[in-house]
Amino acid sequence: MGRKKITIVGAGNVGATAAHWAAEKELGDIVLVDIVEGMPQGKALDLMESRPVEGFDVNITGANDYGETSDSDLVIITSGLPRKPGMSRDDLLQKNKEIVSSVTKSVVAQSPNCIIIVVSNPLDTMSYVAKAVSGFPKNRVVGMAGILDSARFRLFIAMELNVSVEDIQALVLGGHGDSMVPLPRYSTVGGIPLTQILTEDKINNIVGRTRKAGGEIVALLKTGSAYYSPSASAVQMADAILKDKKRILPCCAYLEGEYGLDGIYFGVPVKLGSDGVEQVMEVSLTEEESALVQQSGKAVKESIASLKL
Repeated sequence: MGRKKITIVGAGNVGATAAHWAAEKELGDIVLVDIVEGMPQGKALDLMESRPVEGFDVNITGANDYGETSDSDLVIITSGLPRKPGMSRDDLLQKNKEIVSSVTKSVVAQSPNCIIIVVSNPLDTMSYVAKAVSGFPKNRVVGMAGILDSARFRLFIAMELNVSVEDIQALVLGGHGDSMVPLPRYSTVGGIPLTQILTEDKINNIVGRTRKAGGEIVALLKTGSAYYSPSASAVQMADAILKDKKRILPCCAYLEGEYGLDGIYFGVPVKLGSDGVEQVMEVSLTEEESALVQQSGKAVKESIASLKL
């Protein structure tokens, strides 16, 4: 039993920061892949030189092709274009479809037994692309969104109540975008339902901010989008898979009838272990919650339909 091997595709902000979190947690040896010559190698070497300071013992290498990624246990795909001014979501969709398709083919050729975590946007649709192109069973391709969305929800609750984030559990279902469905009924503070602690108005404000949290960061940064929290969320998933933790985490999983949705990737609570998505957990929903989930599902379905796969 040697160390686990993790490939991270895309050495931009999200990919490089994911490598940082994963190395610090000593999850395995890491290969950082990017098409820009020298960039992944430079970032890998820089991270390696922090090893003596931080005391982690895993190797990080940079590469411009996929040869060094062979036999990876886990692959995190972060590559794709960010949305530029004047670019429609559909333009972005087609461009990122090409990028994610070619990355997935290259990854699978070298690591036919890996589990893939997709971080590229639009998230639900790109997870669908990775599954279609890889030919992998649904449990081995999973998207990162719910952990990030619920982390944002949890943070805003903690800020409102001035309590530790550690004692807050929150659940967010649905597509990763404005149609996501935060569920206050299933969110607790130290085990106490959120609905008993905060007024409906305050909860609605927090839900609204959660839905628009990504855009809030984009507006502040002006040249790019969030990367600390998305990369930390992807690495939490990697941790659960590589250590077979069987954690119950909201992830973007392929549904076949659960929640009345079929043939799409969608954010739901899942059991995450060494086989990837080992189970989709179904929670009972009120009529209102169910309607929001169906609406979100419809948005994802339309996005997938426009792929022309």
